[in-house]
Amino acid sequence: MNNNQEILDHNKYNKIIVALSVAIPIVVAILFGVKLDITLPVFLPPIYATTNAITALVLLVAVFQIKKGNRKAHEKLIKFAIVLSVLFLLMYVLHHMTSESTKFGDSNKNGVLDSFEEDSLGLTLPFVYYFILITHILLSVVVIPFVLITYVRAITNNIEKHKKIAKITFPLWLYVAVTGVIVYLMISPYY
Repeated sequence: MNNNQEILDHNKYNKIIVALSVAIPIVVAILFGVKLDITLPVFLPPIYATTNAITALVLLVAVFQIKKGNRKAHEKLIKFAIVLSVLFLLMYVLHHMTSESTKFGDSNKNGVLDSFEEDSLGLTLPFVYYFILITHILLSVVVIPFVLITYVRAITNNIEKHKKIAKITFPLWLYVAVTGVIVYLMISPYY
């Protein structure tokens, strides 16, 4: 491939990365405002939390495989992690389109946090929950371009740049996957 063709390919991928990095959070935000009056045949939160847990494990195994020099296994595992992340996002949005949001600490499940429920939580637990939730949400948006850029650098055989950005992408993506599970575990008593 000549240098001009390489620049054109990178420009094409960069446009796609920017478009997806902007479009995905906007579409998700819009869909959160849409409420569907349907009942799903399954309760999605434990399913998408499990999907997050599997994503975290797949990412760890993928890093282990590349450190062993097994590039093919690494590539397959990363593609699988991307699919899992997309599935998580679809299930998460679908759940929020078909269900009311659950309030952390709402032990009587009436949708309102009364003073007894607030007192029983104390100050620390809500702070921890909301810190994890907010960082999870913010980094889930931030990680999108990182995953896409890292992936493009791999498929365009720009391995040195791929390795550089992967050192940032991996911990971000792993954090998002792990905190997704933690958020579910913390809110699950209130479903």
